[in-house]
Amino acid sequence: MSAKRTRNSFKKIISDLFELPKELVLDLPRMTMVGNVQFYLENHRGVIAYDQERVRIGVSNGELIIRGRELQIDNLLAEELHIQGIIEGLDYEV
Repeated sequence: MSAKRTRNSFKKIISDLFELPKELVLDLPRMTMVGNVQFYLENHRGVIAYDQERVRIGVSNGELIIRGRELQIDNLLAEELHIQGIIEGLDYEV
């Protein structure tokens, strides 16, 4: 078993034991959508590429791609991101 996998297993056990949110302990992104018009992401690693039809965002173990029309980044903070527009799909690539 690799060191990273062992570390993640240990973090998962601690998260379960102390009832801590897994996204915080395991450094995972947390996504919230409101219908297909708003997208909110916590714990990201930055915007890789952005236009009105696609937003590529780095996350801890890959990349998140939001596809749609009239997409615009409303709010971009160090670890939070808010996108509005017509969201047609999400892809998660490791």
